[in-house]
Amino acid sequence: MTQEQCREPSLLADWTRGHVLSHLAGNAMSHVHLFECASRGEVGEQYPGGYQARIAGIDSHAGDSQKDLVRAVRESIYALEGAWARASAQAWAGSGKQATGALIPMHDIVFLRWREVVIHLTDLGIGYEFSTWPELYVRMELGRQVQVWASRKPMGLTILPQEALALAPAERLAWLVGRAHPEGLPQSVGLL
Repeated sequence: MTQEQCREPSLLADWTRGHVLSHLAGNAMSHVHLFECASRGEVGEQYPGGYQARIAGIDSHAGDSQKDLVRAVRESIYALEGAWARASAQAWAGSGKQATGALIPMHDIVFLRWREVVIHLTDLGIGYEFSTWPELYVRMELGRQVQVWASRKPMGLTILPQEALALAPAERLAWLVGRAHPEGLPQSVGLL
């Protein structure tokens, strides 16, 4: 990706590709932080300072040079893989707190990171489409997102609309996570 491409809009409203790359690096480092806390038996805060600190961190690096953004993503990947490799059974059995305040089990971090990478690669708008998302990811995430969707509906209205059920699994998931807008379906709340 060139310097100019990093400054271009991503598929996310108000985010450039630099914002997406900054977020991918920051997200990986937030997971490293959670593992460090869990290894001490603590419930860490994914982004110390909460949601506003997360946004400020993304914004502060979105304008970095292409070279610095790519380096940050690479180094964060290596740091996260190292944290996974070093993690004790105690750390994997621990919990962390997301920016939303929700507690997450550390053993869920690998899947959550996979989600970040798959979805945000699409958000970069460089040709990676939801139709090419890995089948295993789609199968695992679709069940989760259907449950999230149902939890936001009144009792008795928890079945997906027929228009959504008629979609291919990857497109149905893309709609549920707010990355596709099929005709006849309302805008999905998407990921929190």
